[in-house]
Amino acid sequence: MNVVTPQIRTAAEQALVDAVDQHLAAVPIAGRVGELRRAAAAAFATHGLPHRRVEEWKYTDLRAILREAPPLAGPLDAASEAEATFKALSVPGAKRILFVNGALARPASDLLALEGGIAALPLDSALAAGEPMADRVGALAPQRYDGPLALNTAFLGEGLVVRVAAHAKIAAPLHIANVFTKDDPATTYGRVVVLVEEGAQVTLVESFQGRDGVAYQTNSALELSVADGAHVDYVRVQEEGDAALHLGTVMLEIGRNAQFHSFTQTSGARASRVSVYGRFSGTHSHAGLRGATLLKGRQHADTTLLLDHAVGHCESRELFKTVLADESHGVFQGKIVVRPDAQKTDGRMMSRALLLGETAEMDNKPELEIFADDVQCGHGATAGELDEDLLFYLKARGIPQKEAEALLVQAFVGEAIEFVEHDALRELLIARAEAWLARRA
Repeated sequence: MNVVTPQIRTAAEQALVDAVDQHLAAVPIAGRVGELRRAAAAAFATHGLPHRRVEEWKYTDLRAILREAPPLAGPLDAASEAEATFKALSVPGAKRILFVNGALARPASDLLALEGGIAALPLDSALAAGEPMADRVGALAPQRYDGPLALNTAFLGEGLVVRVAAHAKIAAPLHIANVFTKDDPATTYGRVVVLVEEGAQVTLVESFQGRDGVAYQTNSALELSVADGAHVDYVRVQEEGDAALHLGTVMLEIGRNAQFHSFTQTSGARASRVSVYGRFSGTHSHAGLRGATLLKGRQHADTTLLLDHAVGHCESRELFKTVLADESHGVFQGKIVVRPDAQKTDGRMMSRALLLGETAEMDNKPELEIFADDVQCGHGATAGELDEDLLFYLKARGIPQKEAEALLVQAFVGEAIEFVEHDALRELLIARAEAWLARRA
């Protein structure tokens, strides 16, 4: 006889279940997307928040971290919009779409000033109008249960749908900026759906910033489809406030003869987790996923990556750098899966951590799951302190200790940043890393 043990919810889980029920009733959505929301709500009510007994979450026990469930952020006001316009990350030459406390700030956004070949529409408007792009919501979701993504889907409403027309070459980066400005804790949920059609080229930037000292929560999700022959550069900058919780999900599908390059820079939030689900659906494509994480104090940051080589003749490169000062805690979990028909796969993954504090901690878990026999795959992970010989060399030439350390850290992180193709973006990321080092000193 099978005995079913009922799920015992924490106070935060029960508050989230109640809030989901209220939201579904207050903001109804019809059709397939409405069914998707209800299914996500039911899944969360059954499974709740992930915890350390769930293998993919054993280093980031979200059930323990998320002890309170702040209410949804309220309507946007003019003062918040003005503050966010000033505080949002400035990307040179970019067209910006601004979300303030989870709500789209239309007057401050370049929705009507985009180049020909790219179109962006608020998600709520697209859902109400029955736009075909809106029906792509959830198309790239993983088959297995993901707690933060289930919540993001259940609270679906605010967000953006973007379409880049076939063979369009978009010169200006599209910057989706998210800024939290409230004095009291609140939760925001945002969903971005992007379709880059055949042969198109675009640079996409997402940034997240917010107030220090406010325990707000951000839950974001991106669904990005890269069609055959397309070229996409994606940059994600997470600089949330020092008391924030940041949960991000990136879902990616890459077609045939396509190029995808991503870079994630993480330096904000008290605790953060970014889950990346990528899949090759067409042959002869290349994906480069890279990142730099800069932590201090008692910050916790988790990058978890699953890249599925479902077809053959594809190449992937993953390089993630983590700098850990004080008592901070970094996590990298990366898995490359090579399916039986994915012959001639070439996949390489590396995670490197630099420990600047005696009590800093790094958990590395790189994995390969290979079901094909004609492949070249490898993974590695390292963690260590600054090279004392190099420090001595720099100090012997009159460079002070702190400056010498900063130079070595810049070189360490720069190995990942240098792959960003857009010149202005690359310089911006280097400047943000240097600013973090200056604040740490």
